[in-house]
Amino acid sequence: MNDVAAPDDIVRRAQQGDVSAFEILYRTHAAAVFALCRRMAGNDRDARDLVQDVFVRAWERLRTFRGESSLLTWLHRLAVNVFLGDLRSASRHPTDELSDDIAGTTASDRIDNRLDLDAALARLPAGARTVFVLHDIHGYSHQEIAQMTGIAAGTARAQLWRARRALLHALEP
Repeated sequence: MNDVAAPDDIVRRAQQGDVSAFEILYRTHAAAVFALCRRMAGNDRDARDLVQDVFVRAWERLRTFRGESSLLTWLHRLAVNVFLGDLRSASRHPTDELSDDIAGTTASDRIDNRLDLDAALARLPAGARTVFVLHDIHGYSHQEIAQMTGIAAGTARAQLWRARRALLHALEP
């Protein structure tokens, strides 16, 4: 297998069922997908599970990839959909109130968390964390978030405001 093939050629081969081409795609994009899943899930264990689910779905649905965006953008959208599907199946709703962990953060916790945004993100309830990651980290609009999550755009705005406020409080010195 020649790993220096053009990216479009690797995608095309993977779409045709070439497992070695798909392995190249996996090795190329797994770290970026993991980073997104880690931020959304709030922990490594769940993020690893999500990455597995994302790439299983990617293998199943790669033939539907039309190349209108980058493969990484397509994988990110797939990761968001897998995460949101897991939220729905767990009967958790994105409008959960902020957890007491944020409000009860001690000064020493805040110092530790100042350098670790992921730890602070993990303390947010799933809905607020999802909206924050999608909007502030990945640049989705409130309307796009509303469509992806099934909540109103105004609810997405409110969740983002709450998430930002909680993060500022958790990360302040």
